[in-house]
Amino acid sequence: MISFDEFENITLEIADTFPEDFFRELNGGVMVRKRRRLHPAAEDHDLFILGEYHRDRYLGRFVVLYYGSFKSCFGYCGEEELRKHIRRVLLHEFRHHLESLAGEHDLEIEDAVEISQYKYHKQIQKDLTEQASGDRIDEVSF
Repeated sequence: MISFDEFENITLEIADTFPEDFFRELNGGVMVRKRRRLHPAAEDHDLFILGEYHRDRYLGRFVVLYYGSFKSCFGYCGEEELRKHIRRVLLHEFRHHLESLAGEHDLEIEDAVEISQYKYHKQIQKDLTEQASGDRIDEVSF
């Protein structure tokens, strides 16, 4: 995996290729944090937040990417493949920003659906594991 400084440089380089309109009212710009960030819905330390769009009444609007999360998810990738993942996440966060400016919530809904699907699949896995281990009783016989 590339270093934090290289990751930050690539992130800012990619962001610089986006149209100027994307940055309207994004007063905090794009930043990178070193930390790895687990999603609150993560059940097995397997769901990471790669990036976030923030809208704060004091700090303003900004996008954050988490180097540690990328490292956990894509540490095996070469630089070109990693660039594609960074670009995809940046575009996702900028879509949040632009929808926020427009008063839209479509991407927030899509994200919520994805989290619901994750939780559903985790529950199915848990149920299957319990059935296989015999810890769960599905029928009662007399």
